Amino acid sequence: MKKLLLVLAIGAFVASCNNSAETATAPVDSAAKAMVDTAKATLDSAAAKVDSTAKAVVDSAKAKVDSLKK
Repeated sequence: MKKLLLVLAIGAFVASCNNSAETATAPVDSAAKAMVDTAKATLDSAAAKVDSTAKAVVDSAKAKVDSLKK
């Protein structure tokens, strides 16, 4: 009876640990994807800020030229 319980315990242990090492890659993949998405959003935001700043400088220069023409 003890041998049967030992075999069942080992079987339960193996069944519960089956492929447990493979599940660690999914959270790492999702974390890496989230980090890439965050980096892309930050770069897009920085690019938009640079574009708006450059447009403001050009508009300001045009306004100064227009005021000098008058």
